[in-house]
Order: sequence, then structure tokens, then C-alpha cells
Amino acid sequence: MTSTIKVNNIQNQCGANIANKCGSTITLGASGDTITLACGASQTGFGRTGTVDWDTTAKTASFTAVSGTGYFVNTTSGAITLTLPASPSAGDIVAFNDYARTFGTNNLTVARNGSNIQGVATDGTFSTNGQSTMFVYVDGTQGWVPTEDQTTGNYGALYITATGGTITTCGDYKIHTFTGPGTFCVSCAGNAGGSNTVDYLVVAAGAGAGGDAGGGGGAGGTRFSDGTASGCYTAGPSPLGASALPISVQSYPITVGGGGNATPCAAAPGPSPSNAGNPGNQSIFSTITSAGGGGGGGHGTTPVNTGAAGGSGGGARSTGPGATGGAGNTPPVSPPQGNPGGSGVQPSPGGGGSGGGGAVCSGSPNVILPGPGFRDSGGPGGTGLTSSITGSPVGYGGGGGGGSGGVPGAQGGTGTQGGGSGSNHPGTPGNGCGTAGSVNTGGGGGGGSDNVRGRNGGSGVVIIRYKFQ
Repeated sequence: MTSTIKVNNIQNQCGANIANKCGSTITLGASGDTITLACGASQTGFGRTGTVDWDTTAKTASFTAVSGTGYFVNTTSGAITLTLPASPSAGDIVAFNDYARTFGTNNLTVARNGSNIQGVATDGTFSTNGQSTMFVYVDGTQGWVPTEDQTTGNYGALYITATGGTITTCGDYKIHTFTGPGTFCVSCAGNAGGSNTVDYLVVAAGAGAGGDAGGGGGAGGTRFSDGTASGCYTAGPSPLGASALPISVQSYPITVGGGGNATPCAAAPGPSPSNAGNPGNQSIFSTITSAGGGGGGGHGTTPVNTGAAGGSGGGARSTGPGATGGAGNTPPVSPPQGNPGGSGVQPSPGGGGSGGGGAVCSGSPNVILPGPGFRDSGGPGGTGLTSSITGSPVGYGGGGGGGSGGVPGAQGGTGTQGGGSGSNHPGTPGNGCGTAGSVNTGGGGGGGSDNVRGRNGGSGVVIIRYKFQ
């Protein structure tokens, strides 16, 4: 038969309550007592109290954690993976501690086992010596959430670590600027929870301009990513921006092109038959190669007066047959790296150079001015772009302005975004040089006026930007 004991209080021999029921509240034990379940007994319905039972045998190899347990993890001999419980329930709890303070040398990886970690479907990596963390499973959205260490933004995040070039920071982003040859050395490639792609700006060198009323030098090829991977900055016109580049742990050689030289004219007053500008040199990072600008056309027989093809094409020298601007985006890439140089106005007995092509626009033809005599002003260089990838806006990839021709008063074409301006007609042969393309902008050189040499193109630059924290 079933026996029933009906009491409201159970007391010990000293008269102190051991169990007491008052209304709907049941109290076990008295102040100072310890309530212990017998060995092998288990409880249900009480839930966890926010603590774990610590397993004091340090783990020295990879293992799967059990909810309600804390682990001392010893990575002295190598990296270890802790796999979180599969199919967890809300309130499940796991903790761990760096037993030998070696997480910085040999990392602990926390495998998510199908659940998110802080809302990200990425395994966690622990690389700080002495780190101790407790995870509680909350729900299917956030998954496992830390309750002791609230300083780490995302345990699942790894960030790119690299060296090379001149390194600056802008908020959470690092910028590596190469103004000459170097190596971008990646020691950690990161992951999707932190960063694993880099934004870039790869600008080749601008070309030299033509002399003796010559065409402006073409800008160096200008290739860049759209900036979405590494924070808010002005990258350039959106149709020309590409996706950020994925990287891996390796060394990436960097090539930065030197500016193209302008060929000297013969001694005044006679023109040289070979004073076209020389091309700029290419710049390279990873799979991105930007071609040097095409040289500006000079006074001479075809094809000297024709602009050369390149990243952006050189401007033409207007007199003579076939005075066309050089093609841009040569060799072709998508999005395009540059534009054609300007073609000469025909006929134009006074000479005058057209502008070199730029990263955004083509070079402009020379302009025949009204009035007595032959007054040909040079055409403006094609516009480049403005990028703030380094944190401040800088112009890159502008074409050089064409040189003036004819009688005094003719003006040289202007250059923008690092492109040099063409020279004005000085009235005295041998004078009135224009300006060179700016260094590390890829700007084309400005064209020379009558019997004046053109100017050199500007050197290129490679800039790499990524999130590092």
C-alpha cells in the first residue's frame, strides 16, 4: 500500500527546520547548511546557476565539450580545437581557460559545430595568453555568446596581418603605400568574420610628352577596387571600381613604375624628327597590372606626331598626316584602366599638341585660336580621379596638357589629377617649358611649345588597404 506523510515542517534534533513549506514556497535547509545530492544522483528542473563544474585534468588534445563543464586547455605542445556541443539548447554553458598561458603561441580554435558564435557562422580563434571565456547558448540567431569577456568584438573574427611599404592607420584600417618596389608580406589571411580581402589602388607611371608643340603624355593605367571592403572612403567613379582582392599567406612582390621621359628636341630653331615622349612603366600588385601611359606625339614624320597607346593614350601633335591620339586601356582590362589621347585638329598649320588621356576622360584636341597668325593652344589633358584611400583626397591618373604652337600668345593645355600642363608659346625659341607629371600619381607630362622639349611623366604608386581590428 502507498504511505503518505503530511507535515509542514521537518526539523532536526535541535529543533531547526530541515524542510519547510509556507504557502507555495518550499525551503530546504537552514542558513549555513550545505545541500548535497548523493553520488550518482542527478537533478532536473532547477536549471543552471550560471556556473560550470571545472574539469581539473588539463586537455592536451582536441576534444568535444559538454554543457555545464569548464576546461583547462594546455596548448604547450601545439594548437588545440575545442568543439562546442551539437544541437545545443538555450542555457547550455561551456567555459575554458588557458592552462599554461600559451594561446598566443599555439592558438585554441573553438569549432562552432553548426551553431553561430556571436551571430557569425565562423569558428572562434583564441590567441591571447591567459584568456578565459565562458559561453552561453542563447538562441539560433546569436548562438554562443560570451558572458565573462565582453571586450572582443567577434570571437569568430580573424584579421589580416601584413608588413611592407609605408604603413599608416585610419580608424580600424591599415594602409600600405608603396612609392617604389617592395613586398607586401601577409602572415595572417584573416577570415570572413574579420577581414580576408584588401582594397587597392594600382597606378602605373605617366608617359613623357612630345616636344616642339607636342602632345601631352598619357596617364598611367589606373586600376582600383570600389572601397566596400575597408571602410568609407572615396575610391573613384563607381563604374571603374572592381571588387576587393582575396589574399593568402604569402609574399606579394610590388612593382611601381617610373615615369616616362620626354625626348629632348634638337637645338633651336630646327625641330627634331624623333621627339615623341617615351611611355611610362607598369605597376603590379598580385593579379592587378596597370600599364604605363602612352607617349605624346612630337614634331616629325608619322608616326612621331601620333600619340602612343598605353594605360591612357598620348595626345597627338596636330600637324602632318595621321595625327591621331593614342588608344587607351591598352592592353584591355575590365573595368578599363584609362582613355585615349586627343587627336589633332586638321588642318592646323600652326601646330599645337592635344592632351593625353586620363583615367576618367579622354584628352582634348588642340584649339585653333582666332586672330592674326597661327595660334594653336594645346588641348587639356584628360581628367583623372580623386581617391581618399590613404585618408586624404589625392588626384591620380590625369593626362598631360598639350604644348602650344604658332606665334606668341598660344597657351599650353592644362593637366589635372597629377598631369602636367603644356608650355605656353614663349616668343623665344627654347624657352617656356611646361610641367612634369606629379610623382606617385601616374600623371602624364605636359607638352613643349615650339622647339621646346616636353616634360616627363609622373611615377606610379601602389596602395593597399584592409581592416585590421
